[in-house]
Amino acid sequence: MSTIQTTRRSFLKGAGLTTTGLTLGGCQFLRNTRNDRNRPNVVVVLTDDQRWDCLGIHPKPLLGMKTPNLDRLAREGALFENMFVTTSLCSPSRASFLSGLYAHSHGVVNNFTDYPTRLASYPRRLQDAGYNTAYVGKWHMGEQDDTRRPGFDYWITHKGQGKYYDTTFNINGKRRLVKGYYTTRVTEMATDWLRSKRDTDKPFMLIMGHKAPHGPFVPEDKYKHTYDNVPVPYPETGFHLDDKPKWMTERLDTWHGIYGPLYGFRKDFPDKRPEGVDIFETFVRSYVGTINSVDDSVGEIYKTLRDIDELDNTLFIFTSDNPFLLGEHGMIDKRTMHEESIRIPLIVRYPKLIQPGTVIKEQVLNIDLAPSIVEICGAEPFENIHGKSWKQLLDGNKRGWRTSWMYEYNYEKQFPYTPNVRGVRTDTWKYVHYPHGDGGPDRHMAELYNLKDDPNETNNLINDPQYADELGKLKLELARLLVETGAVPDKMPLDEGVKMELPEESIR
Repeated sequence: MSTIQTTRRSFLKGAGLTTTGLTLGGCQFLRNTRNDRNRPNVVVVLTDDQRWDCLGIHPKPLLGMKTPNLDRLAREGALFENMFVTTSLCSPSRASFLSGLYAHSHGVVNNFTDYPTRLASYPRRLQDAGYNTAYVGKWHMGEQDDTRRPGFDYWITHKGQGKYYDTTFNINGKRRLVKGYYTTRVTEMATDWLRSKRDTDKPFMLIMGHKAPHGPFVPEDKYKHTYDNVPVPYPETGFHLDDKPKWMTERLDTWHGIYGPLYGFRKDFPDKRPEGVDIFETFVRSYVGTINSVDDSVGEIYKTLRDIDELDNTLFIFTSDNPFLLGEHGMIDKRTMHEESIRIPLIVRYPKLIQPGTVIKEQVLNIDLAPSIVEICGAEPFENIHGKSWKQLLDGNKRGWRTSWMYEYNYEKQFPYTPNVRGVRTDTWKYVHYPHGDGGPDRHMAELYNLKDDPNETNNLINDPQYADELGKLKLELARLLVETGAVPDKMPLDEGVKMELPEESIR
């Protein structure tokens, strides 16, 4: 004789009922519940410094890497082929993801600034709409971990960058050393929280922040030697610097240059000695190896959602805060507007909205995530933000979608290797301007690329008279976007000594 256990949730589900809309005396109770089919759960997995080409489903995955769990997520959902960050720096980008705003508006302009407590965010919107919310992993806005940030009911993070092995976490106000590999342990904490949501009435939202693949790169033991036999050539664009601004060659032997000391490179790059080649190959192989553990983590999150019978009722999102240069244009790190520094993965699975195998080719931005989640979940919309919801693209509606967007990066005194950057990218063209205000025109010469003909940005067309008309149009478009987004000089948090002219003049 079998025993049948019926939970309140399974009874309501089996009876075709929900707790939404129960009204007594004119008051509505228990609204926004998990059984409301217009209220999906939300899981956002955010990596740190992952490039767009670090997906197995990419046409040319870096080192031929394989990511079966991420690929499955893309096959069952939507792959956004042109996803970009508006500022390629960890904390400003993370704040843009949360708020839908450019860095000059949300105020998180470097990696030492915390998210403003009064600023709206999609976690706060979902919490107000009745969601149970959690953050687990790397927060990376501000250096402290002593306060639970607004918008979250459950909070696990740590100070600063954390460690690949044995990180001390603040778990809802209590610090504890959690031994083991970061990716594995954070995944366990996240899946434990997800399992605790089984049979509860409220929808849930989880943001999971990985450390990987942020450097210095430390792959999990099982992936340390995965790419030992894969050749790692120096990037061809690492040596095409003759038509680039001088600040790029000046950066070569800094902490953010390919000659610099951060990863043990030598100034005579390309160092073709066997030991020199080995250093560069280890650098790239280790970076990629950390992402294999992230792929395992995505598989565990997927399995847990399936086990608690919520996989198909969950808006499952995978993305990264910014990419990472691996020698391209003579650089490591990010901050610049080159493709390897601005293009990130975005995969979204939600079968109630998305047809399997959907591919979105339109340009979407990190500032679009917050309004997209809020719209899909039916929460209160944002007001006066820069991003726009890509739900319309998932619905097949491309009407009115952007054909250009502005990039910004603000000079940092602590890391003075990259000047201020303002640029505009269209589907075909990219114009990059450096309004730093010192060093003369050669040091901060602008860049112009035809992305259709030159996707690797090897040929700077800025001084080619053949493209003068196109350049003029892009300058005007950048001026328009600066004004439209409120990026006027008196609102730009630039460091002292940095001159920023009015938008119309700054792009001449």
